[in-house]
Amino acid sequence: MKIELYIAQLLYRYQCVTVPGFGAFLTEIQSAQLNESTNSFSPPKKMIAFNANLKNNDGLLANHIASAEKTSYEYAVSAIQYEVFNWKKALEENELFSIKNVGDLRLNADKNIVFTPYDQTNYLISSFGLAPFVSPLVKREIFEKELEAIEDKAPIALVPETRTANPYLKYAAIFVLGLGLAGSVGYPMYQNQIASETILVETAVQKQVQNKIQQATFFIESPVPAVTLSVKSTTETKMPYHIMAGVYREEKNANKTLRILNRLGYDAKRIAPNKNGFFPVLYGSYSTIAEAEKAKQEIQEKHNPEAWILIESL
Repeated sequence: MKIELYIAQLLYRYQCVTVPGFGAFLTEIQSAQLNESTNSFSPPKKMIAFNANLKNNDGLLANHIASAEKTSYEYAVSAIQYEVFNWKKALEENELFSIKNVGDLRLNADKNIVFTPYDQTNYLISSFGLAPFVSPLVKREIFEKELEAIEDKAPIALVPETRTANPYLKYAAIFVLGLGLAGSVGYPMYQNQIASETILVETAVQKQVQNKIQQATFFIESPVPAVTLSVKSTTETKMPYHIMAGVYREEKNANKTLRILNRLGYDAKRIAPNKNGFFPVLYGSYSTIAEAEKAKQEIQEKHNPEAWILIESL
């Protein structure tokens, strides 16, 4: 079972998605960004990070898989454990592993996981349909600079002049003063009217954008069908719960482990190679999950802390 699709689905809805036994993918909302060098604007988005220390199973991913695959919670947990085992193998052999639509995982010199997220997918639902865009550079009008240059070069000098008094000039001055007062009152009223009309237009545009976003539908790929592992039982009683001792690339290593476990008293056995050509070895098989859990705890305490349960599809 490929769990990458289910991780991507949960990143749209939750801030933290934990993969039990491996780590957690965390999201943080980043506001819109302006790149001054390119005059480009980027919409708000979710930034994805990875924390290898958060490994405890919170039930979120397993419940989501069980609901999508219409299977049991225990089977979903077992499928996650099997997928995590393959991830760790890929990291050890190739030092690089990619999770579709999420990011790349690689090992550094200290064998620590370094995560590089993908930028193609924006998991912030409120930014659906918004794409980066480039705006032309805003330039000041040339005539303003020319006017400042003229004022600097040719200052106006006022020269007092004696002339005869004219009675009509007094009334003209009163008229001009009245025009000035009317302008000082009328201009702010005109500015307020323009601001009100601008707010109305912006409100209408925002409503149209919200309607478009609410009408948008997410199309996510159909869930990948579950991988069914068949295990042949050596007895007539169904024993679908198996405790895994290890999966080996070479058959001789699997046989060696099988002999060691048999000498230690375990009812160990081998099953057919999986789809990747690896050879699984079992500590034993059990008819109920309670028996398997009890045996797993004893094995983890006495022999192998990494032992886990594989549930056979009935």
